[in-house]
Amino acid sequence: MSKKKKTKFLACSVEGIAYKLSAIRYPLSAKVAISSIIFLLSFLFSCYAENIDILYTGETHAMLYPCTCPIQPDGGVSRRATLIKELRKKNPHSLLIDSGAFFAGGVFDEYAQNVELDEERTRVQVEAMKIMRYDAVGLGDEEFNFGKTFLEEQMKSNPGINFVCANIDYRNLDKRINLKSYIIKEAGEVKFALIGVVMPQAKAVATGFILNEPHAAVQKAVLDAKENGADIIIVLSHLGEIEDERLAKDNPGIDIIISGHTGHRKDSNIRNIGNTIICYPSWQGKKLCKLTLSMKDKKISSYQYEEIRLLDKTSDDTQILNILPRCFSDLQCKKEAMTVNCLNPGTLKAQCIFKEAPKIGLKVVLPRVCKVCDASSVVQAIKAQIPGLKVKYLYYPQAEAKKLAKEVVAKSLPVFLFDKEFSDDVGFTNFKDKVVEKENYYFLKEEFGGVSYFIDRQLIPGKVDVFLSLYDKNSLGILEALRPFNPVVHFLTKEENGKLTSSYGDLEIQDYERALCIQKYYPKSFFDYISCREKNINNSWWEDCAPIVNQDLIKACARGEEGSTLLKENIRLNSELKVMLGPVYLLENQRIFGTRGIPKQEDFKKLIENR
Repeated sequence: MSKKKKTKFLACSVEGIAYKLSAIRYPLSAKVAISSIIFLLSFLFSCYAENIDILYTGETHAMLYPCTCPIQPDGGVSRRATLIKELRKKNPHSLLIDSGAFFAGGVFDEYAQNVELDEERTRVQVEAMKIMRYDAVGLGDEEFNFGKTFLEEQMKSNPGINFVCANIDYRNLDKRINLKSYIIKEAGEVKFALIGVVMPQAKAVATGFILNEPHAAVQKAVLDAKENGADIIIVLSHLGEIEDERLAKDNPGIDIIISGHTGHRKDSNIRNIGNTIICYPSWQGKKLCKLTLSMKDKKISSYQYEEIRLLDKTSDDTQILNILPRCFSDLQCKKEAMTVNCLNPGTLKAQCIFKEAPKIGLKVVLPRVCKVCDASSVVQAIKAQIPGLKVKYLYYPQAEAKKLAKEVVAKSLPVFLFDKEFSDDVGFTNFKDKVVEKENYYFLKEEFGGVSYFIDRQLIPGKVDVFLSLYDKNSLGILEALRPFNPVVHFLTKEENGKLTSSYGDLEIQDYERALCIQKYYPKSFFDYISCREKNINNSWWEDCAPIVNQDLIKACARGEEGSTLLKENIRLNSELKVMLGPVYLLENQRIFGTRGIPKQEDFKKLIENR
C-alpha cells in the first residue's frame, strides 16, 4: 500500500501522528508552517476528544401544534424540525432519538377526538418524524392504541425510521417491518447502541403482540451490542421512573437511559444512578432536550444538559407545514374572546372559523391575604372552554365579597360565581354537572374549584395540621421540615360503614393504631417513633422504633377497641375537610393546600408570619 493511500486508514495513534509529523520535516515557508501546525493541533484534538449531541424527545402524544396554554405556548413539530436542522448544522455529530408514546389516543392525549382522526394525526406525526430523520424510535404503550395492523402499517410505510424494542417477540410479526431489538449508529468515531424496551403492562392494549420480561431482554441486548462493537449503550425506555432506576442499578453497562412513561415532572429532568445518566423527555414535545457528551477514548468524560424551548419566534419548517393540517379539532383553533370551529378537520383543507364570543360574567371571591390562595389555574381552565369569560376578582372580607359569600352560603374560598346568563351559552353543557344554582348565580362546586381558605373556621395562630401517609416516600422529609412547628399529624385512612380502610391495607392501619397509642401514653416519643417507622416501614419489627415504651401496653391498646377509636378520632378532620390524598397542610385552622415533594421550613415560617 502506498503512503498516499495509507493516510486514509490512519487511526488516532502514535503511528498516525508520527506520519503527519514526517510531512513537515523539511524547511517550509512561515505561512505553510503555521497552516501545518494548525492542522496538526486540530488532528490531535480530534484524536483525544469530541463532542456528540444526543437530541431526544418522548411523551409527545402526537402533539403536532404548539401548546394552546396561556403560559409558555411552546412546542409543535414544525418548530422542532427547524431547531433540529440548526443543531445538526452546528454539530454534525448528533443523534436524534425518541423514547416512545408518540401515537395519538389514550388517556394522556388531551387532544384525542375519535379513532379515525386520532389515526390520521398519528400518521402525520410519524411522517414528520421521518422528515426530521430520527435515528431510532422506541415503542411506548400508546403505540399499541390502534392495534397490531395499524402499528405494522406505520413501520412498513416508514422504512427510514428505525423502530427498536428488545422485549417484543418477533416470531408473529410481519417480516417486512423495520423493528429490531437495537441498532448501532455511529456519531463521529463513536458507535452507539440504541436499545428499545416497553413496559409489560402494555399487554393490556398490545393485542396480537407478545411481550417478554423487559429487564432480561435489555440485559441480553446490552451484551449482544457490546459484542458487536458498541462503545456507548443508550436505552430508549418506556418502563417508568422506578423500573428505569432498577434497570440502571442492575445493568451498570448502560450509559444513558431516556426514560419514558414518566408524565409531568416537577423535579430535575436529568439524574445519575451510579454511572448511568437518566434523562426525562419534555412533556408533549414543548421542548427539545439536548445532552452534549464530551468523549475521550470513546467513553463519556463529561456531559452538559439543556432543554431548548420551542418558542413562537422559532420559524416553522416548510416541509412539515406541507403535511400538517391546520386543525384536527376546535382545540387547535384558539383566539382570545372568540368562539372557534375547525372545518374539514384532519385534512389539508382544514381551517379555523372565528366568531366573537358572547360575554359571560364570572365573579371570583378570594381571601384578601392568603399566600396559598390562587385561583388562576381554575380561571384559565374555564376560559379554555368559555372564551367570552369576563372575570371580576373580589377580596374577602371587603363588603361586596362578604355579601356575595353570605348570599350563596359559602363556607370556604375561593368562590366562583357565574352570571345567570351562563345557562344560555353553548359552553354551559360542559359545566351543568359542575355548578349549582344559588340565588342569582351558578356556583362552581368545591370539588372543581378547590378550597384554600375556610371562612367559618376559627383562627388558631401558629397551629399546623398535616395529612399524610407514612408509606409516602416524602413523609420523613415532611415530618422533619414541620417538626419545629409541632404539627398535628392526621393519617390518610378513611372509615366506610364503620370499617377502617387504607391504600396499603390492614398493615398500614395497624401501624397508625400503634402510633396513636404511643402518642396517647408516651406523647414525647410520638414524633421520634413515626419518623423511625417511616425509615423502616417495610420492617415488621416496630418495637425497634419504641425501645423505651411499655410494648405490652401498646400492643394491648393497638389490638383492642382503643386503637381503632383513636384512629377514627385522628381522621375525623380528614372527613370534615374532605381530605382524601396527601400531603395536605392546614395552617392556623383556616388555610389549606398541598405540595409536591418536601416543603422548606423557611417557607412555612413565612406563610405563618404573613397571615
